[in-house]
Amino acid sequence: MAEKRKAALGFIFITLLIDIIGLGIIIPVMPDLIRELIGGDMSGASKYSGWLMFSYAVMQFLFSPVLGNLSDKYGRRPVLLFSLLGFAIDYLILGFAPTILWLFIGRILAGITGASFTTASAYIADISTPEKRAQNFGLIGVAFGVGFIIGPVLGGILGEYGTRVPFFVSAGICFTNFIYGYFIVPESLSKDHRRPFDWKRANPLGTLIQLNKYPVVGGLIASIVLVYLAAHAVQSTWVFFTMDQFAWTKSQVGYSLGAVGLLVAIVQGGLIRVINPRLGQKNSVYVGLSLYTIGMVLFAFANQSWMMYAILIPYCLGGIAGPAIQSIISNQVPANEQGELQGGLTSLMSVTSIFGPLIMTNLFSFFSAKDATIYFPGAPFLAGAILIFISTVLAIRSLAVHDEKHL
Repeated sequence: MAEKRKAALGFIFITLLIDIIGLGIIIPVMPDLIRELIGGDMSGASKYSGWLMFSYAVMQFLFSPVLGNLSDKYGRRPVLLFSLLGFAIDYLILGFAPTILWLFIGRILAGITGASFTTASAYIADISTPEKRAQNFGLIGVAFGVGFIIGPVLGGILGEYGTRVPFFVSAGICFTNFIYGYFIVPESLSKDHRRPFDWKRANPLGTLIQLNKYPVVGGLIASIVLVYLAAHAVQSTWVFFTMDQFAWTKSQVGYSLGAVGLLVAIVQGGLIRVINPRLGQKNSVYVGLSLYTIGMVLFAFANQSWMMYAILIPYCLGGIAGPAIQSIISNQVPANEQGELQGGLTSLMSVTSIFGPLIMTNLFSFFSAKDATIYFPGAPFLAGAILIFISTVLAIRSLAVHDEKHL
């Protein structure tokens, strides 16, 4: 049984890794493609980038619970394959896009079908013992880290040959991943653990009502939602901030994101397996959220290129918090509701992706404009630090309830 679990984890890790490489490739060139299609500057492109993320996130918010519930009925494998195929088609649309409207069409399609992380999380929950869940959820972070070592660096290099070249390469990678998944990835959810599909539960509100019956879950979900929202200070503005503040090229942006990926892979793949068992899940949450907050504050006031690399160390070490929170939440929920749980979490993450990019890119645009009353491009990072501080307070309260429950 242990060998089968190990093999299944290997399969899902490779699937996620290929998926993230495809996503990472397009990041360094997205601002230039938007500028090309709108004929504007970096400040204007950042606003469109926020609305593109908004359209993707709205679709994810609406459809993630549906796909999560479908995976509880039909299994993880078919839903995962559907998602991979949707991403491949999206990248082709972006690559051929003649106008900005087509970028929105591609992002909307990707949002509807994009359930790879939802399904992968449920897959990992299926094959993990409770004591190994935090470590195994960390594999998602490892895939993210390694994918971001390879993807953005490759995207920065490919972008020198043309703004659209990375999109076609990403499409090819996703089609390859679909074929790999079809022939290699096994099903993780046994038929005796499946449940009927219920439309009342296959929507964001229904999922939250269902999960709210677990007392510890609600507060921790609120905490992790604020972390997701704060993370958009980095995810949505890193490229724009570094290009504006330090005049970085596409290649330099790609290398910096590769450094992010390397550090995430080290933390999630190695350090988390040492640090979390020693600290315990609760202390891992507290230490991780504190490091996230410190990193955000330092990013906000960075004024030299090397500082961005140095600050990545405490910021990425904060990654020990996420798998610990996710593990505590997952351990409260039975096996036949893991797909619903992960769909609900993805849906909530999508809510943050609806508002997060708009808040952070508009903060950046407002404080980086040529006529800004106060020039402070680091404003999104400071906002992120405040959100994570609030998240820490919520986590402390929720984990106190968790401790009382286990007395």
